[in-house]
Amino acid sequence: MTSLGDSVAVLKGVGAKRVVALNKLGINTINDLLTYFPRRYDDLSIKDPSKAIDGQKVTVRGLVIAEPMLTYFGRKKSRLIFRLKIHDNIYTVSFFNQPWLKKEVHPNDELIIFGTYNRGRNQIQGMKILNNQHANSFDSIYPASKEVKQTTIKSLIKLAFQTYRHQLVDIIPESLRAKYRLESFSNTIKNIHFPESPQAAQRAFRTAKFMEFFLFAMKVQILKETHRRTDDHAKIEYQKGTLTAFREKLPFKLTDAQQKVIGEILRDLARPIQMNRLLQGDVGSGKTVVAAMAILATISAHKQAAIMAPTEILAEQHANNFAKMFAGLNVNIALLTGDTSAAARRAMLPSIQSGEVDLVVGTHALFQEDVRYAELGLAVIDEQHRFGVNQRQALRKKGTSTNMLAMTATPIPRTLAITMYGDMDVSIINQLPTGRKPIKTTWITSSRTNTAIRFLKNQLDSGNQVYVVTPLIEESEAVDMKNAVAIFERFKAIFEPQFKVGLLHGQMSNQEKDDTMKHFKNNDFQVLVATTVIEVGVDVANANTMLIFDADHFGLAQLHQLRGRVGRGSTQAYCILVADPKNDIGKERMKAVAGSTNGFFLSQKDLELRGQGDITGQKQSGMPDFKVADPVGDLNILTVANQEAQKITAENHWKNKPENVQLAKYLQITQTINYD
Repeated sequence: MTSLGDSVAVLKGVGAKRVVALNKLGINTINDLLTYFPRRYDDLSIKDPSKAIDGQKVTVRGLVIAEPMLTYFGRKKSRLIFRLKIHDNIYTVSFFNQPWLKKEVHPNDELIIFGTYNRGRNQIQGMKILNNQHANSFDSIYPASKEVKQTTIKSLIKLAFQTYRHQLVDIIPESLRAKYRLESFSNTIKNIHFPESPQAAQRAFRTAKFMEFFLFAMKVQILKETHRRTDDHAKIEYQKGTLTAFREKLPFKLTDAQQKVIGEILRDLARPIQMNRLLQGDVGSGKTVVAAMAILATISAHKQAAIMAPTEILAEQHANNFAKMFAGLNVNIALLTGDTSAAARRAMLPSIQSGEVDLVVGTHALFQEDVRYAELGLAVIDEQHRFGVNQRQALRKKGTSTNMLAMTATPIPRTLAITMYGDMDVSIINQLPTGRKPIKTTWITSSRTNTAIRFLKNQLDSGNQVYVVTPLIEESEAVDMKNAVAIFERFKAIFEPQFKVGLLHGQMSNQEKDDTMKHFKNNDFQVLVATTVIEVGVDVANANTMLIFDADHFGLAQLHQLRGRVGRGSTQAYCILVADPKNDIGKERMKAVAGSTNGFFLSQKDLELRGQGDITGQKQSGMPDFKVADPVGDLNILTVANQEAQKITAENHWKNKPENVQLAKYLQITQTINYD
C-alpha cells in the first residue's frame, strides 16, 4: 500500500545521494515533497518588450538574426550573445555562464526567451530558453540547492503527484470546507504546483494556509489534552516548610508578581497532571528565583530536577547561582555540558542515574541517550525560544511523568502566542524588583559616535565596565556595517593601555567564549567588544554601559535583550544606540527602543513594524516553520483555524466521527501524533 508517509526514495530516479540532498531541503516523505511549495511564479505569457518596464521579467518570442557569439572570461565564466528580432525591433540577448545553450541558438530560428528587460540598453538578460516547455504560462519557482536543481524538484513533484494523487483524500472535514469555501486537498496541491492562472494559485494557497494552521492547531490541542491526563506520578508532594525557610533566607523580598507566579507553579506541581507552563518575564524581572522555588519543591519531594540552558556560559552561571541559593540545604548539583570532560562525565552519569544528584544543570547534553535519571520530576528550559519543540520533549521524556517549566525573557505578543505556546499555560512576571533603576537609552546617528566614546571614557574613569556590540564579526563587502574585529582594534587604540579591551564573537570556541566572559566578569578587561553572543549571557554587575553599533539591524526585542546585560548592579545603567536608519520605519523603531523599557510593548511594536519575520532578531527554534502561512499577515485565518480545532477536540471520541477519520489518520502519518 502506498502512503503519503512513504520515503521519497521510492520515486524513480531518487538514489541514496539524492535522498540525502532532498533531506537537507526538509523533504523526507512524499507528503513533504507534495507540500514543498513554490516561493513564487514566473509569468511566462509572451509579452512585447517595447511595452515592458525597465527591470521587468518578460517572456518574448522572436527570430534569431545572426550567429550567436560565445566568449569566455575569468575562471569558468562565459557570455553568450545573439540578436533577436521581435516585431520590427532588434534586441540583444545575453546569457551568462550557460555555454551549452549555444547549441540551441541558430540563425532564422524562432525562440522563446525568459529574462530581464533592460530598457536603457534595449537588452534582455536571458534566464532560460523555453520553447518546448512553454505549455504552461505560469512557471513554479522552488527553493533549490546546489545538489537539487529546479528541474529535478519539478519533475519529482510531477511524478509524486501522478503516483500518489489517489492518496490526496480530503483531510479537512466537509463541514469546514463548505463553511469556508475551501478547495479539495487534491486540487489544492495541483493548483499550487501547476496553476492554470494566478487566481487558481491564489485560491489554492488560501486553502493551504487554512490547512497548515488547522493541522498545527489540531496537533497543539492533542498535545494539550495529553498533558491534561490524570497522572499520579506527576504529582509533587513538596515540603512547605522547606520552601518557607528558603523564602525567609532570601536577601530580598519577592515582588507581588513573583509570588503570584510561584503560587501558580506550586498549584500545578501539587496536581496529578503534568505541568506544562511557560514563564514569561522581562529582562531582570527575577525568573531565576521563581525557578529555584519550583526546583526546591521538586527536590523536597525526593525527585530530581534539570535545568537546560542554550549555552555553556549560561549553564555554568545557573549552576553557580543555584549553588549559592541552595547553600546549607543539602542540594547536590551537577553541571553537564558539551564541554564536560569525558572523565568527569563518566563519574557524573552513575550519580545522576542513582538519584544522588538532585539538580542537573546543563545544555543539550542533558537529553543525550546515555544520560539517565532516577526520577526526573521537573524539567526547566531557560530561554526556551532557543530550543525547538522536539528538544524540549526530548528532555521531558527522560522522566516518566516530568513536569515542564519553560522560561523566556523574550516577550511574545499575544498574536503569536497561539502558534508558539498553544499547548502551554502562561505565567507572566510583569513587575521589576524594587530598587532596580530603568536603563537610560539614547539613540544617536553615527556622526555623533565620538560623543558616545567620550561618555564611555567617563564611565570607565568612574570604575565601571562597558559592552560594545556590533552585528558582524569581520568586514563584509556586501553589507556596510561595523564589524567586531575592526571595532576591537579601534577601541584598543583609544583606550589601551589605561583600560583593557576584550573581544567575544560566535566563531570562537566555547572554551574561548567562557574564558573571555570570566575575564570580563573578573574585571581583567574593562571594555568588551562583542557580537550578539552576549544576548543571553553571564551577569556582570559592574558593567553599566552598552554601546550598540548599527542598532537598526537588530530586532527590537533583541535590542531589549542586549540592553538587559547592563543594569545588573546598583549603578545607573546606560544604553546608546548608534544607527542611521534609511527610512521612517527604521527611525520609528529606534525611537521605540529609546522611549520604552517594556519588552512586551517593544515586541508588539516590532511585530507591527516588521511583520512576523524575526521577533527576536533571529530564527526562533520554537516557532513552527509554516511553509505558506504567516501568523501575522494571516492572523484571521490562524484565529479561525485555531477555534475550529478547539471545537473538534473538545468533543469526546472526535476521531471516530466519520468526517474526522481522514483527519485523524493524516495527523498520525504526518505529525507523528500518538493517540494511545
